[in-house]
Amino acid sequence: MAITRQVITSLQHDGTDMLGTKSLAVKIVDESIVSGSLLTVESNHFCVLKSRGAVLNVYDTGQYALATPDKPLLGSIAQGFFGGSSPWVFEVIYINRSKLLIRNQGVATSEEMAEMAYQVDYYIHVDTKEAALDLITHLPFNGRGIDTGEVADYAGPAIEQAINQIVQVTKMEDINEHINEIRESVKGHLTDFLKVYGITLNDLKVLIFPKDERMRELISLQAIGLTPIEAIRYYLALRMAEKGLVSAPNAAAGLPYTIGGNAAGFYPLGSDSGTK
Repeated sequence: MAITRQVITSLQHDGTDMLGTKSLAVKIVDESIVSGSLLTVESNHFCVLKSRGAVLNVYDTGQYALATPDKPLLGSIAQGFFGGSSPWVFEVIYINRSKLLIRNQGVATSEEMAEMAYQVDYYIHVDTKEAALDLITHLPFNGRGIDTGEVADYAGPAIEQAINQIVQVTKMEDINEHINEIRESVKGHLTDFLKVYGITLNDLKVLIFPKDERMRELISLQAIGLTPIEAIRYYLALRMAEKGLVSAPNAAAGLPYTIGGNAAGFYPLGSDSGTK
């Protein structure tokens, strides 16, 4: 163990922050961190100091000289095995207190069992030193850090449940009329869920749309005032036009395609030209 005084900081050699915009917490374990080392905490961070499983202190912005306390904040430290003098190994955990953006995506089913894709974008942050302690106590580390992707994985089931409670009893065409109700449901469920981990929920946005691309296009065509059969005609015409078929305008207008006054055998949806 290198018994040398050093400065511990979240800034890397190139000046960038090791937490960035995707990491909620980063753990630093180094045998050269000893009592007397200087701990630097940036203005957008909290810092939790641990040793051998026990939380020794939680720091706000500033620079602090590490010292071995008589009593840890959380947990216990056994020194008897070392004859009363434990070879202290410090564990430094930086907590990001900046607002971080998280996205959850999934699929819900409407009353008609139509698949509806949803996208939820929201901001989170850790507000207090007590919340920072809750975070490292309740959310496990998968390696040396906790990133926004892991928070999204944990929050996913709570978001899915909140959305399905409303979408599953709502017709597909009526879902957007209930978007504010869905948003408030997601916000309530997510706020309560994240609070356990010391995470505060900020702004939240919910988007819900048909998973099938063709269905989205048909609904968009109806949104400009077309009837369902007209929407199908225009959708067919657009696909035909992409293929370079000259009969595309006839499909949109609901008219048969003729060559030299003779019907060419194409009868658009909704026309009576093909009946005898």
